[in-house]
This record gives sequence, C-alpha cells and structure tokens, in this order.
Amino acid sequence: MTEPVESYEQVSVYNLEDEDREKLLRHHAECSFIWSTRDGWPVGVIMSYLWQDGRFWLTAGAHRHRISAVRRDPRVSIVVTSTGTKLGPGKSLTAKGRCSVHEDAETKAWFYPAFAKHLHKDEKMARWFQEFLDSPLRVVLEVVPEKWITYDGEKMALDSVGKLPPERRGPLKSADAERLPRELERRGREHR
Repeated sequence: MTEPVESYEQVSVYNLEDEDREKLLRHHAECSFIWSTRDGWPVGVIMSYLWQDGRFWLTAGAHRHRISAVRRDPRVSIVVTSTGTKLGPGKSLTAKGRCSVHEDAETKAWFYPAFAKHLHKDEKMARWFQEFLDSPLRVVLEVVPEKWITYDGEKMALDSVGKLPPERRGPLKSADAERLPRELERRGREHR
C-alpha cells in the first residue's frame, strides 16, 4: 500500500492505458465532435463514429456547418467517455487531430457497411441503415489523432486510498509539472 494522495490537483498521472483507450474506442460509438466556427468560437455536436485503422470515421451531410468549417480549418477535437459502456464511468479521452472530408465512392463503399454494422448489431437493421446513409449529399469524415488527453477515474480512486501502485501512474503532463507550480507561486501557495 502506498500513501494516499493529498489533493486532486495533479490528475494528469491518471492516464488511460493504451489497451483501455483501444477498448473504449472500439466498444463505444458516440463522441463529441468539436470544431471552430469562422469567428473562432468552439462548437460541438454529438456524433456516431467508427474507430478503425487508428482513425475516427464519421459522416454528415455536406451542407452541415461543420463540413464547411473543417474544410476551412481541419483542426478538430473528439471527446469520448466510458459512460454507458461496459467499462463503467470515469474514463475519458480527448483526441486533437486533423479532419479530412471524403466524397469518393471508394471510401463510401467500405465505410457505410462497416459503420452500419458497428451501430446496429442486428443484420437487417444494419442493411436498412446502410441504405439510408448512401445519400447524394453525404460525406465521410476522417480524423487522424495527433495528441491524446486521457483520464482514468479508477486510478484516481485507487490512489485516493493508497492502492494505486506507483508504476500505474503516468508521467506528469506540462499542466501539472510546469503550470501548476507557477500558478501556486502566483497565488503565494505551496503544493502539498
């Protein structure tokens, strides 16, 4: 048993293990898709996604604001939580990445059936959904992650009572290693 943590200020050490990140991404189907508007406002919507080949794959009508936004500025974020999954609550990830818009028949040919099957386990329902996806204005979005921000609340809970082995803690990210001490100094405080 280790000493319990004294505060929840340094949470970057409670990262998701790569295996848990993969489980979450493969078993979930819903995310928050976030982009910037022309005037710089961040905005997001809930979308269904497929995680395949280390990328997020999503779809929408070409007339949606998010499509013109990512064509203008491809930098996006995707947020996924474990709420509602077999992994239980308390796990989350944010992927910062760049989005490409695909309109070609080749991408749609593999994506529509895979996406429909991912969302609908019933084969008849998946085929029905796939037919509706194949519409004239539909495009496919591909987001390639460039940076991950992850969190595992189970690790924090274990650390709170001194039961998280030190080797399960991740490295401190810059927010905790650099900015936290500067902010405490600015406020005239020490970190416990």
